Amino acid sequence: MNINDIINSIYKLPSTSLDTLTHLISEVKYPKHFHLFRENRKESKSYFLKKGIVRAYAHKDDKEVTFWLGQEGDFIFPLQTLFVGLGEYANVELLENCILYEIDLERLQNLYLNDIHIANWGRKYAEYACIKSEKLFISRQFKTSLERYQELINEYPDITQRVQLGTIASYLGISQVNLSRIRAQIR
Repeated sequence: MNINDIINSIYKLPSTSLDTLTHLISEVKYPKHFHLFRENRKESKSYFLKKGIVRAYAHKDDKEVTFWLGQEGDFIFPLQTLFVGLGEYANVELLENCILYEIDLERLQNLYLNDIHIANWGRKYAEYACIKSEKLFISRQFKTSLERYQELINEYPDITQRVQLGTIASYLGISQVNLSRIRAQIR
C-alpha cells in the first residue's frame, strides 16, 4: 500500500500537510518474529504497515495472549508512550516478513503542534482506534466464539493462511481445540 493512501484513509490531508508528514517517513523492512515494541519499554517510533501482518500480545499466567491483529494499511502506534509517557503494556510482533513506513514519535508530536491538519489527522486516528477497541471489547463480552470467528474471517479473509491457528485462538479468547470445532462446523 502507498503511504499517501494509508494516511488519507484515516483523514484526507491537504497536499502541503501530506508532503510535510511523508517527508519524515522512511520505508523499513523487518523479518518475521521481529518485535517492533516490547512490554515495559518506551518506544520512539510509529509504523504504518505497507505489507505483512502483525500481532499485539501480552503475557498472562505464563501464556501469550494476542489481543490485536494488524494488516496492510494499519497504523502501529505505541499509545502508552505517546499519550502518557509510559512503557508499553504489550509486545508487537511481526507474523510475516514486513515492509513498514516508520516515523519518529518526537517528530510526529512536533507536527501535531505545528500543523492543525496533521493534528486533526492524529485525532481522527485516535477516534478510529477507540472505536475499533470498543467493538472488540463488545464482541468479546456479548458474542459467541463462532460469531467472533466469523467477524475475524470477514475482516481478514486470508488470516488462516497467514497466521498460526494458536494465535488466532488466543485472539478470539478460545482454545485451539474450540477453534478447530468452529472451523469444522463452518465447512
